[in-house]
Amino acid sequence: MAPIPSSTHGPASSGNLNGPTYSAPHLLISDGVPDLRSPYLYLNRELSWLEFNARVLAEGENEAVPLLERLKFHAIFASNLDEFFMVRVAGLKQQMTGEVGDLPPDGMTPAEQLAAVSLRVHAMVAQQSASLETHLLPRLAEQGTLIVRPERLSQDQLAQLDQMFHNEIFPILTPIAVDPGHPFPHLRNKSLNIGVMFAREGEGHESGFGVVQVPVMLPRLIEVSGVRLPDGSLAKHAFVLLEALISRHVGTIFPGVRVKGVYSFRVTRNFDLELDEEEAEDLLQMIQQELRRRERGNAVRLEVAGEPTPGSLMKLVKALKLDPERDVYRTSGMLNMADLMRMVSRDERRELRDEPFAGYVAPPLRDAEDLFALVRENDVVLQHPYDSYDTIVDFITRAADDPDVLAIKQTLYRAGGDSPIIKALTRAAEAGKQVTAIVELKARFDEESNIQWARTLEQAGVNVVYGLLGLKTHAKCLLIVRREKGKLRRYVHLATGNYNPTTARMYTDVSLLTCKPQIGEDASSLFNLLTGYSAPPKWNSLIVAPLGLHEAVLGLIQRETDHAKAGRPARIIAKMNALVDEDVIEALYRASQAGVSITLLVRGICCLRPGVAKVSDTIEVRAIVDRFLEHGRILYFANGGKEEVFIASADWMPRNFHRRVEVLIPIEDPTSRTRLIEVLHLQCADNVKSWFLRSDGSYMRVAPPAPGQPAVRAQQRFMELARDRVKTAETAGRPTRFHLQTMPARQLDAPRVRRRREAPPVKK
Repeated sequence: MAPIPSSTHGPASSGNLNGPTYSAPHLLISDGVPDLRSPYLYLNRELSWLEFNARVLAEGENEAVPLLERLKFHAIFASNLDEFFMVRVAGLKQQMTGEVGDLPPDGMTPAEQLAAVSLRVHAMVAQQSASLETHLLPRLAEQGTLIVRPERLSQDQLAQLDQMFHNEIFPILTPIAVDPGHPFPHLRNKSLNIGVMFAREGEGHESGFGVVQVPVMLPRLIEVSGVRLPDGSLAKHAFVLLEALISRHVGTIFPGVRVKGVYSFRVTRNFDLELDEEEAEDLLQMIQQELRRRERGNAVRLEVAGEPTPGSLMKLVKALKLDPERDVYRTSGMLNMADLMRMVSRDERRELRDEPFAGYVAPPLRDAEDLFALVRENDVVLQHPYDSYDTIVDFITRAADDPDVLAIKQTLYRAGGDSPIIKALTRAAEAGKQVTAIVELKARFDEESNIQWARTLEQAGVNVVYGLLGLKTHAKCLLIVRREKGKLRRYVHLATGNYNPTTARMYTDVSLLTCKPQIGEDASSLFNLLTGYSAPPKWNSLIVAPLGLHEAVLGLIQRETDHAKAGRPARIIAKMNALVDEDVIEALYRASQAGVSITLLVRGICCLRPGVAKVSDTIEVRAIVDRFLEHGRILYFANGGKEEVFIASADWMPRNFHRRVEVLIPIEDPTSRTRLIEVLHLQCADNVKSWFLRSDGSYMRVAPPAPGQPAVRAQQRFMELARDRVKTAETAGRPTRFHLQTMPARQLDAPRVRRRREAPPVKK
């Protein structure tokens, strides 16, 4: 196997991914040594997250992406933004009204962050609206999929819609006039509403204002048949927006008034839970109460489509206690673009979508009569979704039905709906096996679903535990205890992703199946910790948060620093979802100063600033945005030539190190380790879907390959390799080993692809 390539090739001007390094005027220096705690060296968390969402939006604008997939990225962008306001912006607003604790490492106050967020989001919302209205929706209309205004329909089509309104919609609606006798109504979080401006006869020119809440139980997109396109052909899928149909009938909803205008608006509220677990006698009951309460959380954003009069808009702003400049987002298009996903689901034309792909079960696993025997022989590392998650579901299902299995213990963070895993655990408990489920009730936005699963499992006889007081259980662990030849053997599954077969088809994650005694003993200790607060005297292989994971990561980075100073091979590649922790960032800066070559594959938030002279010259930060959500955490350390690889449930964030139960897993099997190193190779080489972080905090696409150099799209290559492994094994008629040949060695060792030179960085 070729060695892991370095991230730079000498001076920055001759190959540094981030372009020329520079000295920052705000970087405090003492005796020529940069201050590694200077706020300048830390990018703001909230603004960094917004740049991640900007990359999602960019895929929605990417002409190389099929039209319906582009629409999907627009919907994801909108959904992401909702969650950001409900949690992160809401948190900043709470800090404004209470005592502000320590400032983040970048030094921005809550007020400064809110102002910067508002400025960036207003620009992004305008960008999305223009992109949809002028490019994507017209392109989709050319293909016969469109949203049509009622006035464009024929009389027969309008008559059908009007009948639908009177029979199925109007009886549900509740018009509310806002005046001294009718206080402003409570508007549910993310609900769509119609504002009606009117004047009553005989009341002069004084304007009235009314609100109609669009029913959430009705489909937002109403499909209409027989719609013709400008060329005379029939549309394949034509939709009318529910609010457009309701707006057409406001005269019926508010009879006896003169309607002066109609517009749509939407309110986003603080939707985070506020729990004092130490005061809870019943955590499940407390969370249920909080779920009801958060529907009445403070408003944090008002979105408006249409042309409200200044007076009616100010009524909304005042009633919701929002800032009219910062918190109001206006658009010329539709609101809640996440609902566009229904257009995607209704249109099945392959030419408008990505090529279909379902993960493969490699023949050794697919054909194994005894899956336990296969895991006893060798550790198995799986890369989802390229390797089918059916293997994990099958593993749990077999354990549930195997009479030799005595106990099953599992953590559940986001199990999803109608889960076959939940059904298997239920069946195992009903069969008399000892089944324990650690259900994390505080998994954000999945609380209600997890409460339902907890009750289902309890009713079946599963021992349900809610984890440790004050900590979220985020580790992904399954332990199966089986009797074999009169002895007990432990089988363990550890992963970077949730036990959710649905998201496992859309997220990239890594699984390890093993029956190594040391890991089995650690898995038992982990569950004993979660159920009985009993930590073991020591861990054999696993590294667990909050009991030392932070210190272990700092130690691994320091070890590479020491290797570099001693002239030994020193290299770090760290793939994760977010990098926020200040201590870890400082440790990476020190490693860079010592000459360690560092590549960070960070999908989302990255608070580290690369490319700063004398601080982060040897650090590059990359991000891949493609059809699957990059979710796995894989760490590589050259370790002076004795390479080490880990997978983890944790990102490098304070919450993961200190407020969650997480697990870092060493990959000890040489074949499995080789496979994951090659996975990192390929992601580092991606020059189709990769972005790199510049020193000014902005992201830029990696430049396309020069003539004669290969185009490398990592996710596409992983799909091809999954097919090839199965095809090769079936052709040869013999079991395949789980080894990934990413590309010829000469390509791995080739000079790094030429990159577009960035513009001069913006100085703070």
